[in-house]
Amino acid sequence: MSLKYAVLAALLEGEASGYELSKLFDVSLANFWPATPQQLYRELERLAQDGLIEARVVQQERRPNKRMFTLTEVGQEDLRAFTERPPRRPTAIRDELLIKIQAMDGGDPRTTHALIEERMTWARGKLDRYRRVRERLLDGRTEEEYLSEADRIGPYLTLMAGISFEEENVRWCERVLAVLKQRVALG
Repeated sequence: MSLKYAVLAALLEGEASGYELSKLFDVSLANFWPATPQQLYRELERLAQDGLIEARVVQQERRPNKRMFTLTEVGQEDLRAFTERPPRRPTAIRDELLIKIQAMDGGDPRTTHALIEERMTWARGKLDRYRRVRERLLDGRTEEEYLSEADRIGPYLTLMAGISFEEENVRWCERVLAVLKQRVALG
């Protein structure tokens, strides 16, 4: 899958500037499809050239003008067709840290410990951000109320996947740190 469909899906929320889309990617799509602002702006240009989105310029005082993007009918149809195709293949984990853990017996255990601590801190930070987004989406409603009342539930369902992923990262890190601590005590 390309960034194309992540951008089209983000525009289901409505008209947005490149900056707003960048922020949306940062807080809600990054849990499953990260993109740098530069990648995002390049993709917006391609999508506009392909007629999948439209851009309009908004004049601003004291700031540069901004471009606002919306889905076209062609873009909506392309996105609909995309949702009906099966994914190419299941997700595979490609994580440099796991290679380092695989090889840790030939290295310094303190370095491994520090790497796991860093990963756990990162995962907890993302988990905190995702939980704040969840609370903002729920806006005082229960999850069941939100899922039965909200116009769109896709963003919430993908957010749930991100939360589960980071919770599992934290559990794994805690387990690895416990094993390392036990190994040091035994050694």
